[in-house]
This record gives sequence, C-alpha cells and structure tokens, in this order.
Amino acid sequence: MTLHSIVIQKLLSTKAHVGRQAATHHFKLYTYGFRNRMAIIDSDKTLICMRNALNFIGSLVRQKGRFMFVNTNWLFDEIIEEMTKKIGCYSPSAASLWKMSGILTNSASPKKFKSRHKRLCFGPTQPPDCLVVIDTERKSSVIMEADRLQIPIVALVDSSMPLEIYKRIAYPIPANDSVQFIYLFCNLITKTFLYEQKRLASTSAVAVKEDLPKSQPREKLDQVEEQTKSIDFLKKEVLLVPYESLATVTDDIAKTKNLLDKLVVLKFNGALGTSMGFNGPKSALKVCGDSTPIDLFLEQIESLNAKYGCNVPLMLLDSSETHDETLKAVGKHKKSKIDVHSLIQGQKLPLDSSQKPREDDDLHNSDHGSVLLSLLTGGTLDVLLSKGKEFALVVGSDNVAAVIDPQILNHLIQNKIEFCMEVTPTAAFDMSTSTYSTPQKCQFADIALNSSQSPTDKFKFSDIRNLWVNLTATKRLVDTNTLKIGNSSFSEDGNSDQMLRQNTAVGSMIKFFDQPIGIIVPHSRSLQLSSTSDLLLLQSDLYTSNEGLMVRNAARANPVDPSIDLGSEFEKINDFQSRFKAIPSIVELDSLTVRGDVWFGKGVTIKGKVDIVAKPGMKLEIPDGAVLENQEINDPADLK
Repeated sequence: MTLHSIVIQKLLSTKAHVGRQAATHHFKLYTYGFRNRMAIIDSDKTLICMRNALNFIGSLVRQKGRFMFVNTNWLFDEIIEEMTKKIGCYSPSAASLWKMSGILTNSASPKKFKSRHKRLCFGPTQPPDCLVVIDTERKSSVIMEADRLQIPIVALVDSSMPLEIYKRIAYPIPANDSVQFIYLFCNLITKTFLYEQKRLASTSAVAVKEDLPKSQPREKLDQVEEQTKSIDFLKKEVLLVPYESLATVTDDIAKTKNLLDKLVVLKFNGALGTSMGFNGPKSALKVCGDSTPIDLFLEQIESLNAKYGCNVPLMLLDSSETHDETLKAVGKHKKSKIDVHSLIQGQKLPLDSSQKPREDDDLHNSDHGSVLLSLLTGGTLDVLLSKGKEFALVVGSDNVAAVIDPQILNHLIQNKIEFCMEVTPTAAFDMSTSTYSTPQKCQFADIALNSSQSPTDKFKFSDIRNLWVNLTATKRLVDTNTLKIGNSSFSEDGNSDQMLRQNTAVGSMIKFFDQPIGIIVPHSRSLQLSSTSDLLLLQSDLYTSNEGLMVRNAARANPVDPSIDLGSEFEKINDFQSRFKAIPSIVELDSLTVRGDVWFGKGVTIKGKVDIVAKPGMKLEIPDGAVLENQEINDPADLK
C-alpha cells in the first residue's frame, strides 16, 4: 500500500468526503458524485487543497507572519485551544473574547465582549497576515472584512457554500467539518508550525554564531566544500545496463496496457530556434519529411494508445514564446484524442546581476533539474499519484528521437528502481567489441551529464537527456525537503529568456534516489536539434520515421552517427535551405566539414571523411549527382 493510499484512507475515516444534499455549481469541481442524494467530496482534491494551504501557512511562518484563527463551533474549542498553545499563538492574558465585527478594519482598538458563538484564539492589535477559518459560516463578516483588507484566507468549505463567500477565500479546503477532520487539520497545522519554527530557530542560531567580518572567508570555505562534494560525487559509480540485456515485454496486450497506464510523459518544449534564424520553436521545424518534432512525439503516443488501448498523458512544458505555436501543432491531432496538457514555464527565482548564468553553467543548461518543478507546482504530483501514475519520463527539449519504451519501464518497475538516465557511448570508444554487452559500473566522471559538456575523449558516455523518475520516490523526497528546490512555478507570463534555473543539477539529484541506474541505448535514440548541422543529419536519408519513431537506415554499418560541421554560411535556416538544392545522401559518411561560400546541387552523395573549404572570395558549387568520398576540396579543380 502506498503512502498516498494510507493518507486517503485516513481522510475517509474522518468522514471528510461526506457533503450535504445541496451542491452549488462552483463546488462541483470538488465533488466526486452523489450517493443517497448527498454530495461526495473528492478526497484527492481535498488532499491537494490542504497541501497547498499548509505550504502557504508554512511560508508565512518562515516570514514570522501573524495569524488569526477563527472558530464558530463550540465543539472545536478544546482542539483549537490545544493547537494554539502548541504553536505559541495563545497566552492566558490574551485569551479574552474579542468582538468579530470590525476587529479587522478597527484592529487598533478591539473591544471585549461575550458571545456563545464567536471565538478567537488569537486577536492581534495589527491586521493578521493570514486568516484561518475553521468553520466557515454562510455570511461571515470576518471573511468579508478580510477580503476588504486583502488578507489571504484559509477556510474549510462545504458543498452548500455560496459563491459570494467562496470566491473571497484564497485557499479553500473542501471537506466535511467533522470533529475528526478538524482534529486532523489542526494537527497538520501544528506540525507545520513546529517544523518551520524549528528551521527558523536553527537558521537564526547559525546567523548569530557567524562573525560578519569573516563572512568572505566563510563563503570561500563553502565554495571549497561544494567543490569537494562535487568531486566526491563524480568518483561514485552507477550501474549501466545495456538495452539489449533487458527482458522483453510480454505479448499480452492487457499487461502492457497496465504497464503504460502507470506512465506520464513530460516534454520540455521551451527552446526557440533563434540561433538558427528561426523565430518559432524548434519543435515546429520540419525534421523528417513534413513532420516536426512535436508531430513525431504525438504520433508515437497515438500509436501506443491505439496498439495497447492505453492513455499515456503528455505534459508539454512551453515558454511563453512557444506556447501558441505548440497549441496549433497539438490542434492538428485533435482526432487522435491524445491527453495533452500544455503548460508555460515560469520562474520566480531572482537572478543576481552579478551571478548571471554562463553558457557552461551546469545548472542553467540542464533540463534535468526542472523535472521536479513540473511535478511540484500546483499539486501536480499529488494528482498524478491519485491517478495511479508511478513513473514519469522526462524528455529534454532538443532530443528528437526519444522513445516511450515499455521495455525500459517494465525493467524499472520489476527491479524497484527509482531513477534512470539513458546514455550512449561516445565516439571515442570502439563499439565493435563486447565491452557493453553486460551490465557494468561506471564513475559519474566518465559521463557527460549536460549539454555544455561535449562528449570528448575524457567521457565514455553521454547523457541523452531522457530521465525515468519514480513519482512515489519523488514524493518522499519532497515531503522530507531533501532536494531543497527553490521556489519556481508554471505561470502564464513565463519567459524563455529566464528558463528554469535550478538549485539541483542532474548529478545532485541522482544521489538522493535509491538504486539509480543508467541504460545504454542505441545512438539512434539521441538525435539532438541544436543547429543546422543537426538538421542536415535529421533531414537526410540516414533516418526515416515510422509511427513517430526515428528509424536508422539499415544500410549504415557504423553504429555511430556521422560528425557534421557546417560553417557560419549555413548557420541560418534560410541560408541552409538555399545552399542545398536537395539534402545529400550521407549513409556512408563518417565526417563532413564545410567552410566558405559552398553550394550543393541535387543528388549529391558524400562518403567517408570529406572536408570542403572554399578559398576566400571563391564560390564553390558541388554539381548535381557528384559523389564525394574521402576528399579535401578547396576549389572547383578538386571536383574533377
């Protein structure tokens, strides 16, 4: 039984799901259905809303915010009093009963009075930073006053809550206000307060202990400590498993469907093609025939859904510049009924002008750190777990050939693996040997973990930016604050110029998961689209597409893709398209370097190692039907 199931059972035992006979229209968002004419509240959504409210309360505790707790039911008096005593919001001298009407708008001079219904456990002389209403009334003057003063409200709501009150509550928690649920809710508030107060006290103690004049040496010491930790991590080993050694998936369609129903796919889609002179997203470029990367990915999911009868959801993480084009691309596949959610990447982490990310900054360039943000924001992780999702496949923005592979998913579930990265051997190592035919251990120092680390001779493997992450394990790390991820979100004002910059790079993430592994996959699953040189490879006869999958030409014997380096004259899309009448055949190509004013005709075939460098001021035209093999070409005479 999962932790999520245990929590839901606990909620059900408190009768939090039992609503009333009436259910207002706006509350139907939280209802699961009706039974015996009684509204049944969705416990999953209660859990999500309660988690969001507690996160907000915790953030205010860290900022030493003021709280006001309102109780309108005498049955809860003892519970509320016990809670406020534990969290430090209660004292005998302040246990008087304060008048509700006007206490917020006239908070400077509240008046004492006696009442049978209204009770405040904390009545500050200044307006509170948060109002927590335990038992919300239909026409609560406190909620109206708090709304006037723009004070955030956390309140329990039921199925009969009128819209005029509901819309004023910033953090509504749909639940039946039974004594058992109130006890559970107050217990969670108490734990949130005590946890945040303990963290705040430890932070303050450290700040007092440190000597300000020695802050600079302390910073240097921290840097040395971080560098030491990085070196220690790179020395650690990870098990690499060849893809060919994985057990094949059963032919039973029902079992494979059950397997795929546990998966959700997250695809980063915020990269623009501006470096190639293309104003739209890279995912809108035609890479294989008339198909774009987003078309290929949707076709792949459509094929899986049709073959196994499953419904693999796809979450596209866009930037504000790519969002509109993405919606148009997804709209072309409406008939396929793919479950697609397009979100916009936003960032609330301030970038210090003195610490602007460099091009070789691991944190800035790594999509891998973003995986958890997409799950944490807005309770997305809880929703996915409630729908039975166990794994997330996270695909980088530039990889065109990512495969949603049931065989890998089956291996991870069967072996209870929490974190998996797909890698390919670098060209520096001979793949003709049996070196990679059996599982082996490899140091992280031998793996190029992000795009800024080019797979040179010092790396044995290259991370292709496809991650498989166990959601239950992620939930465990989030609940314990192990990852210490910064405050980021998805919003409608996302900007690709401020791409998600994480506090945790992929290397740092791996060490928190139990049994992380790497799977050595074929090079055909790592086709990046970052330049026109990559575009030449993708548009050539070396690859075709079948049901959204990139398929390598069987005529190529070399398992490694050819190296292509086009000069600045080919850097922009328009120049690239005008200089090639047709894409050359490169099935037998090993490496191609082009510099200068070079133009290619139709039906050109390039084999082996070819360097084409036009002399300054010379226009070099490769004629139609030319076959270039192991040549160095500098002028037209070399073509004869």
